[in-house]
Amino acid sequence: MSEDRLEKLESHIAQQQLVIDDLSEALALQQKDIDRLKARLLQSDDRIAELEAGLAPAQGEKPPHY
Repeated sequence: MSEDRLEKLESHIAQQQLVIDDLSEALALQQKDIDRLKARLLQSDDRIAELEAGLAPAQGEKPPHY
């Protein structure tokens, strides 16, 4: 294998490693965001359930689609 070709391959591999590292960092940040949003969604669901539990059941009311 020629020296020039070897240098080109090494350069290409180094560039790919940089791209992989960037993508890995972006993925880690996105996962943190997803985890944070899931936690907030669960809190919202819990809060809605608390609010609904405090409401008196509607008797004799027709559903809104009537």
